[in-house]
Amino acid sequence: MRYFARKIAFFLATLWAAITLNFIIPRLQPGDPAEVMVQKLAGKDAQINPAAVEAMRAMLGAPDGSLFEQYLAYLKALAHGDFGISYTYYPYPVTEVIGQALPWTLVLVGVTQILAFVIGISLGAYAAWRRNTRFDSIVTLGSTFLGTLPSFWIALLLLFIFGYTVGWFPTGGGYSATTPGLNGAFVADAAYHSILPALSLLITAPIGWILGMRNTMVMNLGEDYIRLAKAKGLPDRVVALRYAARNALLPSVTGFAIALGGVLGGSILVEKIYDYPGMGRLMGEAIGNRDFPLLQTLLLFIIIGVLLANLIADLLYGVLDPRARRSES
Repeated sequence: MRYFARKIAFFLATLWAAITLNFIIPRLQPGDPAEVMVQKLAGKDAQINPAAVEAMRAMLGAPDGSLFEQYLAYLKALAHGDFGISYTYYPYPVTEVIGQALPWTLVLVGVTQILAFVIGISLGAYAAWRRNTRFDSIVTLGSTFLGTLPSFWIALLLLFIFGYTVGWFPTGGGYSATTPGLNGAFVADAAYHSILPALSLLITAPIGWILGMRNTMVMNLGEDYIRLAKAKGLPDRVVALRYAARNALLPSVTGFAIALGGVLGGSILVEKIYDYPGMGRLMGEAIGNRDFPLLQTLLLFIIIGVLLANLIADLLYGVLDPRARRSES
């Protein structure tokens, strides 16, 4: 119980620090959201009227007072579940704006991360079992090469080839000019639009799982219990899956949980390139428009997701591997 209590206390302390930083960092960004909105409405080269800026600030409900007073008001609003009004999508609440983008990112990045994990640990485990063979060399060298390629560069390449040159897939958006709804036509259309964004993420996403699983399993294959299992005459498949791969999979639990926790962040650049209506595009718009309420809420959701996933992984790790509990007792 001391192990679990320590992990929960660390989670609460980290959550408070993250909430505080989430309040401070956006306010360090130069520029006034009210000025940005007035300049947009008046035109790029128009002179800004100070009275119009003050009126816009009052309409947006921009925070005033000292930084400490704003911080206390921010904590009070969080306690009541009030995340404010989005400056970019005024007068819609932040929760409504995020609620429209959240399903897109959950489906795109969530499915991509799960597929990347399954593909990565499978290829990594088989490459470790067939180490020093041609398959192992191809997987290792190929993963190392693909790992150097940024996902946004792959997104641009896929968009140019399959979107503009060949014309097989749409060049942007999450769906065509159809009415959204839970029907077969819309789901098929949304899946068709998500192919290129998903491929852009999926090409590089399994790399870490492949190399990590391979290296961990290679170390496990040299342990005494593996030699004992082979000496007992157990089939190679049993030794590989039930002994080596099962123990090598434990360190990947934390990484997979953190990856799932970061699903809410999506991939900002990939979603911007494809104009995909997800959380990543929202974050880019919030940064560009100094939309403090929207940016803070997006960052807060991402932080809480990662921290919760990390906490669950730590608790599960303590259950799956008693050595973790003993090491901290």
